[in-house]
Amino acid sequence: MSNALPPLALYVHVPWCVRKCPYCDFNSHGVGRGAALPEEAYLAALIDDLKADLPLAAGREVVSVFIGGGTPSLMSASFYRRLLQALEACLPLAEDIEITLEANPGTLERGRFAGYRAAGINRLSLGVQSFQDEQLTALGRIHSGDDAQAAVQEAREAGFDNLNIDLMHGLPGQSVASALADLDQALALAPEHLSWYQLTLEPNTEFHSHPPTLPEEEVLWDIQDMGHDKLEAAGLARYEISAYSRPGRRARHNLNYWQFGDYLGIGAGAHGKLSARAEGELAIERRWKARQPEAYLRRHQDPRGFVAGRSPVSDDELPLEFAMNALRLVDGVAMATWEANAGKPASLMHARLQEAREKGLLVEDTRRLQASSRGLLFLNELLAMISEPDR
Repeated sequence: MSNALPPLALYVHVPWCVRKCPYCDFNSHGVGRGAALPEEAYLAALIDDLKADLPLAAGREVVSVFIGGGTPSLMSASFYRRLLQALEACLPLAEDIEITLEANPGTLERGRFAGYRAAGINRLSLGVQSFQDEQLTALGRIHSGDDAQAAVQEAREAGFDNLNIDLMHGLPGQSVASALADLDQALALAPEHLSWYQLTLEPNTEFHSHPPTLPEEEVLWDIQDMGHDKLEAAGLARYEISAYSRPGRRARHNLNYWQFGDYLGIGAGAHGKLSARAEGELAIERRWKARQPEAYLRRHQDPRGFVAGRSPVSDDELPLEFAMNALRLVDGVAMATWEANAGKPASLMHARLQEAREKGLLVEDTRRLQASSRGLLFLNELLAMISEPDR
């Protein structure tokens, strides 16, 4: 077995937003419009958090950086210029590194995108969700459809040639025509990448406690089928359950997750996953940082550091951990890749894999672990079969 480690990425979390959306289960904390954020204190904490994690990187090259939230576009361009300078001073960065910033159209000041681009950010992910004002209001968003279109225009003028649009479907009361109209408006803006995913009611959200009326199942199927055909016809190829891209524009950072790569996580509530090999044995640990922004900033002065918890991934957990990511990819993975990462020979799973193929959840190819079209739709069922005890 090779002792090579997987690629390494970096995730940076910015926990604040103007208002918490009712469907959001991320670590985000509403502060209201115009609130003064502790930029300087948070920047200093992020840099010290990174420095504390440097031994985990062990000199490995970082292939991508993703700045998520919350709403990272609440922070100034100067904040990101200094953060990226610190990253470059601390870590070897790939020459063609992808650096993504999440931004919401409702939190932008004119000209800020140009500052982000000048700071070194080269990929922008816009949280549009819908172009229809009625739907945006139902989702608790603070921007309008016009704001979203203006944000795309400003991003292009600022020099961003790698743009993702986040778009949701299956929204409260949404019809097939309405969902497809959102796709048409997104496609008219010619993004290099589109994340198109169905609204789900996650625990610990307002929508879970007070669920809105969502479209009937038949409507959801029609939206999915017709939307997929529309995106493919427009030259955006599906490569993951909810990700579509133009050639050469797949999200490298997200691909690293789905291909079971490693990543450092800095910032309030950020998670990381690190691998190590010793004598051919793979050991994986997951780590997470203090979740509440105030607690995270206090950790800056705490001898315990920023880490709130850590957990090794056991040998029994590895197959499911790997499958949860790899099976999201339309192409799946080679069975040899599965065996190298899951720590078990495929022969031990023969009965389960054969059963999944008979149910139409896996592609009929013993050389690959690849979800069928049906398997992508019923991924939880497929994962449950794979995670059953050996028999």
